[in-house]
Amino acid sequence: MRFPFRAALRGRTVLAGVAAVLPALALPLAAPAAPAAANSVVVGGDPTTTQAQPWVVALSSRSRFGASRSGQFCGGVAVGPRTVVTAAHCMGKEALGVSDWHQLTDLRVIEGRTDLSTSGGQELSLSDVWVNPTFDPSTNAGDVAVLTLAQPMPAGATIAMAQPGDTADYAAGTAAQVYGWGDTTGRGDYSNTLRTASVTVFADSVCQKAYPGGTDGTYVASSMTCAGAKGGGRDACQGDSGGPLVVSGRLIGLVSWGNGCALAAYPGVYTRVSAVESLIAQHM
Repeated sequence: MRFPFRAALRGRTVLAGVAAVLPALALPLAAPAAPAAANSVVVGGDPTTTQAQPWVVALSSRSRFGASRSGQFCGGVAVGPRTVVTAAHCMGKEALGVSDWHQLTDLRVIEGRTDLSTSGGQELSLSDVWVNPTFDPSTNAGDVAVLTLAQPMPAGATIAMAQPGDTADYAAGTAAQVYGWGDTTGRGDYSNTLRTASVTVFADSVCQKAYPGGTDGTYVASSMTCAGAKGGGRDACQGDSGGPLVVSGRLIGLVSWGNGCALAAYPGVYTRVSAVESLIAQHM
């Protein structure tokens, strides 16, 4: 996943500041096989703002991940006034360090904060967390969780989700955008400010060839999609897990896992939102 482990290699989520706080957790991050594009963002992108994309939020715990960058460790997406979706692995014990999210008393969703070194926006507490019980860490299938906020997001700060019949959004060659505050180089250079990268949705056959099964994970077309750039150079990375993949103003994917960051042969893998939309709706 793109997190402390991104499936041990790409777990897209964790952690600026974690090495100093939790040295044992730094190990599963494993350095990518090769550095990603040096002039990067998510990896290989550009700056953006939460004013332009108010539905992009950061998950935070200073007690767990340190005060640097507001304690950010994962991304999330507001799909309802009090509903944020993220990756299931962001809410697991390996990420949070506790078996019950209630024990992490400073767990927050940060909205409206483009620059994590500032105090802009709001830090919203949670009233409930639902983690997909069918999430399979061995394949990374079903990597979705729903966070219910104790206070609502600002008016208009939500994005529509892809629906089960929206196949065109997942067609090979479709242009998409990925957003996050994660590693910008593949070498642990986490961004203080929100970044975005333009990527292309790849055919399922390409994704299956890249991830046929094994320690990296298994690409399951029914519940995943993958995206990147031909030749590499643009991708999500560690710290971006749970963040959005967007096509034409609709959320089609959540940053989940992959091998390395921005590598030509290994595109980023995302939870297919249209496949889990009904699950999410049950918890809104």
